[in-house]
Amino acid sequence: AEIRRTLIRESEPLPFGTVPTYQVYLESASRGGSLPGEDLFFKVLEEQLKDGVDFMTIHAGISKELAEKAVKSGRVEPIVSRGGAMLAAWMLETGSENPYLRNWDYLLELFAEYDAVISLGDALRPGSIADALDDLQVAELIMSSRLLERARKKGVQVMIEGPGHVPLNKVAADVRLMKSLTRNAPYYVLGPLVTDTALGYDHIASAIGAAIAAAEGADFICYLTPAEHLSLPTPEQVKEGLIAAKIAAHAGDLVKLGEKAFKRDLEVSTHRAELDWGKMIKLAYDVEKAEKIYKQFGERTRACNMCGNLCVFLILSRYLERKISH
Repeated sequence: AEIRRTLIRESEPLPFGTVPTYQVYLESASRGGSLPGEDLFFKVLEEQLKDGVDFMTIHAGISKELAEKAVKSGRVEPIVSRGGAMLAAWMLETGSENPYLRNWDYLLELFAEYDAVISLGDALRPGSIADALDDLQVAELIMSSRLLERARKKGVQVMIEGPGHVPLNKVAADVRLMKSLTRNAPYYVLGPLVTDTALGYDHIASAIGAAIAAAEGADFICYLTPAEHLSLPTPEQVKEGLIAAKIAAHAGDLVKLGEKAFKRDLEVSTHRAELDWGKMIKLAYDVEKAEKIYKQFGERTRACNMCGNLCVFLILSRYLERKISH
């Protein structure tokens, strides 16, 4: 709890989010691993709200029936959400309904009291592109859309979490389906990764999907690092993941926002045409890396050392200079 409070203080004024189910299971493990009682889910939730958490991932859309179907399904990866798996295991062990789902109205009262945002977690998001947009994912999304409507009536803000792993040809359909079912609720996508094969480069697979999702209307992008599916990331890998996600978000904004997002691109291209390396590099997402690459082979002509004196801008400028002189 003290770590969380410190992080909340140090992250101001940025919004701070948590997954309270994790704490529920950590507290249960510290008591010998017994299954948590339903009351602990709400004790932890209210404790975190009191601490000032701004938004929480709540996996309320997975019912006991859906959990039972998931473990018996032919999915490549039945459940890949950690919080979702914890709740599914709890329901299957106890035979009880999802406590968040069963007590949704009470949960809404708590969030309304503390003016916090619910991020409706997707416990049944696809963890493989083979499972994308299957019956389980869609069934949970339908349940989440119903919970969202109840939240709206109570004045509680909600965003919906999305996949996950989705092949390129299904990303747009996923966003459009969600936006239709939820009447354009904010959509928070976890990538999506467009291939399962990019080990060590999942930030790139994720950025490809995120750019398409953003262009189609997704509102919030979860970044992935090169360490995804392999390890905890290093600080440098976190940086790589963030930059990839920022590029994806900007690419999406160029479609959604048009000229409002176009200024940076125009400035970069203008400086490139003028061979003004300093101004161009200052607009890079990673200035240090761009500068390092620019200088990696030492001395150069006015152009970069890929083309040297055969730079298209130099060739054209020499032609134009000769034409003017004659």
